[in-house]
Amino acid sequence: MPAPDGVRPTTDRVRESLFARLGDLEGARVLDLYAGTGTLGVESISRGAQSVTFVERSGRSIKAIRSNVDKLGLKQVCQIVRGDAPVIARRLAEAGSRFDLIFLDPPYESGEVHRALEVIAVSRLLVSNGQVVVESAKRHPVQPVDGLVQVDERRYGDTLLTRLEPGGQNPPAEDEPPDDDW
Repeated sequence: MPAPDGVRPTTDRVRESLFARLGDLEGARVLDLYAGTGTLGVESISRGAQSVTFVERSGRSIKAIRSNVDKLGLKQVCQIVRGDAPVIARRLAEAGSRFDLIFLDPPYESGEVHRALEVIAVSRLLVSNGQVVVESAKRHPVQPVDGLVQVDERRYGDTLLTRLEPGGQNPPAEDEPPDDDW
C-alpha cells in the first residue's frame, strides 16, 4: 500500500542498516511511535519481535497500518493506537507497559523528538537494557535528554539514525563548559 500524503517512509537502505545494527529481536516488545505506515514495526516482527504497538496521529496512516497488519496476518501480535505519541507513551507507561525497543520517526521539522524522548526518559516505558532509535534529519540532530545516553549515530544522506539507551545524566555538549555548581 502506498504511503499516505505527508508520510516519509524509512528508505530501504536506512532500514536494512538499522536492523543489521539492532541484531536479534527475538521476543522483543516494540513501540513504534510516529509509525507512519508501520514499516519499522512490521520489520521488527519479521525479525523475531514478540509484539509491536503502533502509535500514529493520522487517520490515513492508521488505515495504512491496519491494512498492512491485516494483509500480513499480524493482528495477534500488533496493537494500533491513534493519538499524540508523547501522550499515548505516557498512558502506556502509566498502564504498566514496558518495551525493549522504541522507534521514534516523527516528521523531521516537527520538533516532536525531544518531547517524546522526555516522556520516555522519565517514565518506566523502556526496560533497563532497552534502546530507543530516532530517525531525524541531520540538520535536526537529537538533543541530550537526562535519563537517556546516546550510544550510536549514523548518517545516511540527509537521514540521521541515533540510538539511545537508559543511563545517567548526559554529559554537557562539547561546546559547553561543565556545570561545577554543586
